[in-house]
Amino acid sequence: MIRIKARAPTGRAAVQSTVWGAAAVGYKFGCPLAQQDGLGARIVTSAVFFAVGTGLIFHVRRALLQELRLARRAARAAQNVVLRPLPPRLDGLGVAAAQLSADRGACVGGDLYEAVATEHGVRVVMGDVRGHGLAALGTVAALLGSFREAAHDEPELGRVLRRLDRALARHLRERARAEHPAHGTADPDNPVAEEFVTVLLLEIGRDGEVRALNCGHPWPYLLRGTRVEALSHADPLPPLGPFPLPADAAAGPCGRLLAGESLVLFTDGVEDARDGRGRFFSLPETLRAVVHEHPVSPQAVLRRVFGALLRHTAGRPTDDVAMLVLRNDRGSRRGSPETRDGDDACRSAGRTRAATTRPQQMTHRQTLSPRPSHRC
Repeated sequence: MIRIKARAPTGRAAVQSTVWGAAAVGYKFGCPLAQQDGLGARIVTSAVFFAVGTGLIFHVRRALLQELRLARRAARAAQNVVLRPLPPRLDGLGVAAAQLSADRGACVGGDLYEAVATEHGVRVVMGDVRGHGLAALGTVAALLGSFREAAHDEPELGRVLRRLDRALARHLRERARAEHPAHGTADPDNPVAEEFVTVLLLEIGRDGEVRALNCGHPWPYLLRGTRVEALSHADPLPPLGPFPLPADAAAGPCGRLLAGESLVLFTDGVEDARDGRGRFFSLPETLRAVVHEHPVSPQAVLRRVFGALLRHTAGRPTDDVAMLVLRNDRGSRRGSPETRDGDDACRSAGRTRAATTRPQQMTHRQTLSPRPSHRC
C-alpha cells in the first residue's frame, strides 16, 4: 500500500500563527484606543482585526499550497519509481509512452505499461487497473514489479501472465487485510473482491514476430504505411482478478512487425473519451490523419493523439489515459514472401470474423468471454 502522509506543522509556521494571534490579543487588551467607544476607535479596531485576519488567511493559504506542492512532488517521485520512463530505443525498436491522470492536478493514475528487452525478445505489458489516482497505484506497483522479474525469467508468455495473476491475487489479499481486518478476503461484499485489471502482453522477436496474450484489454493498432488496422480481432480472455485463468492460456501469433511499422497500445480511456455532445473519441481516424502523408516517429504520434484527445474532451478527460508506441527501426529487411503471405492471411481471417461481431460497437469490458480464443 502506497501512502503519502502530510507533514506536521513546522516550528516557523507555529511561531507565525502565534505572533498573529498575540498581535490581535495585545491590541484588544493593551491598547487604550481599543477600549474607547467612539466611531474613530471602532474603525481603527475593525481595521486592525481585518488586517490580522487577512494575514492569517494568507499564511494558511501559503502553508496549504506548500503542502500541495510537496504532495505532488512526492506523487511524481512515486510515479517515476513505479511507472518509470521508457528509453527512446529498445533493442532496435523506437519507443514512446505517455500517461494522463483523470484526477485534476494529479500526476499518477491506474494505467500501467512497461517494455523490457529480454533474451526471448522485447516484452511489453499494458494494463488498466479499476479506478484511478493514488488508490490504484499500489496495484500498479505490484503488477509491474512482478512483470519486470517474470519477463526475464519465464520462457513462455503464458507463464508471465500467470505470474501477474498470482501477484495481483496476493496484493488484493494483503490489501483486504489492511483495509478490512475484521472481514479479510472471505467476505464476498468486500470491495477488494470487485477489483480487476485488464492486461495486454506482447512479445516481439528479433525477426519481428509478434505474439500476444490479451485479458480484457483493447487490441493495439498497427500502423503500416498510411494504413491503420487492429492487430487482431480475436476475443480476449477475461480480466485478471474476478475470473481464474484458463488452464491452456498461451500466447498466440499475430503476424510480424516489419521495418518501419508501428504498434499503438492504449488503455480504454482513449476510445471512451467523450466530448460535450457525448461523442466518443475516434482513435483510428486520428491515427490515419497522423500517418496520412508520411511515417512519423513514436513521439510525434503521441503528441498528435494527446493533443486531439485534449481538444475533444476540452481538457477534462474522465478516465486515466495511457499510450505506448513501438516502431520497428531494425533496418529494411522485410522477411520472406511466405511470411508476408501468412501474415496477410492471418489478418484477413481476423477481419472476416470482425465483420460479424461488430467489435467497434462494444467496449472491452462488455466482452468478458471465458473462451481462451485469442489467436488472430
